[in-house]
Amino acid sequence: MTTTFPDISLSTERLVLRPFEEADAPALTEMMNDELVTMWTSVPHPYTADDAHAWITEGAPGERTSGDGIVFAITEFLTQRLVGIVHLRHADWRLRAAELAYVVAPWARGEGYASEASLATAGWLFRDQKFERLELRTAADNAAAQQVAQKIGCISEGVLRGAWIARARTDDDGGGWTEQRTDLIVWSLLPEDLEGAGEQFAGASEYTAFSDWN
Repeated sequence: MTTTFPDISLSTERLVLRPFEEADAPALTEMMNDELVTMWTSVPHPYTADDAHAWITEGAPGERTSGDGIVFAITEFLTQRLVGIVHLRHADWRLRAAELAYVVAPWARGEGYASEASLATAGWLFRDQKFERLELRTAADNAAAQQVAQKIGCISEGVLRGAWIARARTDDDGGGWTEQRTDLIVWSLLPEDLEGAGEQFAGASEYTAFSDWN
């Protein structure tokens, strides 16, 4: 039984989802230092160029080769600019289930990129990789992430109480951060939930081996 994802790129009408390249490091560093990314994720803060280099050369490739998941850099088809990340993680190859996470650069928000990229990834995971369940977990106060989950057809399954630690700005003048425990909302997406959802994202089913695309 195959227990690793292929080295692949996906394409939609507006986006190319591909493996990270070292040339992405400056844009990745800037994106991961955004205040909302710091607030809702567990990435190091401040996020340095060394952090970006380590993720691109070791962390992201290691996700795929270990069988734990796969990481896609989301780029605009026309400009090739990095607009975000889609991360499939915690893959269970026996249950054919995985968890989805996403980040979008601040300048690219509001364009529907997270929904488009997530739907393309889900479609590929279900059709090509024969997975049967995709799970998302969003912090209770992260309304933007919840809107993406709803838009791609996810079903809310419940709340994990106190299951995440978010970060918030402190009240002092130093501009520091403090950690606070919060709930997680669990969402799921099954293959049948995608029926009809793909119509609003035409072209989301195209994918090629990354070596061919590159």
